Amino acid sequence: MGGFFGVSSRDDCITDLFYGTDYHSHLGTRRGGMAVLGRKRFARCIHDITNAQFRSKFEHDIQHLRGPTGIGVISDTEDQPVLVRSHLGDYAIVTVGRINNAQELADKAFASRHTHFAEMSDNEINPTELVSSLINQGKTFVDGIARAQSAIEGSCSMLLLTREGIYAARDRLGRTPVIVGRKAGSTAVTMETCSFPNLGYTTVRDLGPGEVVLVTAKGARTVKPAGKRTQICAFLWVYYGYPASSYEGVNVEEARCRCGEMLAGRCPAKVDMVAGIPDSGTGHAIGYSNAAGIPHGRPFVKYTPTWPRSFMPQDQEQRDLVARMKLIPVAEIIRKKRLLFCEDSIVRGTQLKDTVCRLFRSGAREVHMRPACPPLIYGCKFLNFSRSRSELDLAARTAIQKLEGGRDVDHLKEYADPSSDRHAAMVEEIRKRLGLTSLAYQRLDDLVAAIGLPREKLCTYCWSGEE
Repeated sequence: MGGFFGVSSRDDCITDLFYGTDYHSHLGTRRGGMAVLGRKRFARCIHDITNAQFRSKFEHDIQHLRGPTGIGVISDTEDQPVLVRSHLGDYAIVTVGRINNAQELADKAFASRHTHFAEMSDNEINPTELVSSLINQGKTFVDGIARAQSAIEGSCSMLLLTREGIYAARDRLGRTPVIVGRKAGSTAVTMETCSFPNLGYTTVRDLGPGEVVLVTAKGARTVKPAGKRTQICAFLWVYYGYPASSYEGVNVEEARCRCGEMLAGRCPAKVDMVAGIPDSGTGHAIGYSNAAGIPHGRPFVKYTPTWPRSFMPQDQEQRDLVARMKLIPVAEIIRKKRLLFCEDSIVRGTQLKDTVCRLFRSGAREVHMRPACPPLIYGCKFLNFSRSRSELDLAARTAIQKLEGGRDVDHLKEYADPSSDRHAAMVEEIRKRLGLTSLAYQRLDDLVAAIGLPREKLCTYCWSGEE
């Protein structure tokens, strides 16, 4: 998915920019970058962070970067920030999101015969440079950002580092969060509020959907008002949001604990211990344990010093290797136990199947699974939170195809309905494939209640198929 951080200060901003960007590394992507505007010029550095921590790659760079204003990004694949010279002036830009009509937008740009794209990402046009080409068609930065937001199908939040300050724009429907923070002499803008406390910032407010603000050391001023419709991604609270972060005023860890409580009430099981698949399953498991009155334990421990997140590598075999090597079973805790695990979600299920086998080999009597969200039936069209090449790779769709004799598109709504016979058959098929003693998913209405925002303000497309 990716994340960004920007800061404008009366003094040098480098320390805050460095650590603020680093606090987005949990989003688990492949490239990191920072750009700083000094008195006369822009300075930029970009590094591959696939198998190394952001801090280790940039510790040398920050010794030479200086300036009161800067932006940083953890990116999916493309090199960012992009430096641009245009009729609007010089600027640096970072983006987070997904552009589904990128080729169409590029073709329109080429039709003018006055456009070229220099930055390439995996032999494709760099999405951030494509966004800059749309912005450059505007009369002002604000007009250009508005043009880009209206043209993009998918989502795109962005930061523009200019001589006027930082333009921060939340995507048109607010699927990703953009949040302003303040401390004496500095204003910051972030996607993860966990970046604020240790740097001394206090959260001021979330930007509204489509809102654009100009961030300076004095504060953040709205230059384009927010739209009326918000559809923030509910998966933030389920999986890729950091426990210490809050979006729309709702803390991630509290929401996950409530998810676990919901699961305990609706999907009980007679077990000896409740555990979470680390790390994102931990909060859900604590909530389940507290509500059910069953001890919480750690039959798996996660080795984090050298192993990255398992969805990062493009190759499935490498993903499986990372997932297996970073989770170390504690046989003394597992042996002869009936175990219930809370997991954030089941995406493909390949890694989970291996995990279940390892638990039984370590002596578990039973292994029950309670995912904190409903079955993922539809591939996300708005954010890059999974490396799946096709939505048919999803565990739920694999099960549906088997049940439907190779066809899976006729009854998807029924499979998404937790009260239907088809849903029950799909869950049973997934249970058998994974080798679980029992499997019960969170209901969508319970997940919405656990988050605590109105259903209409949440994007739940990957579970319901409804936009």
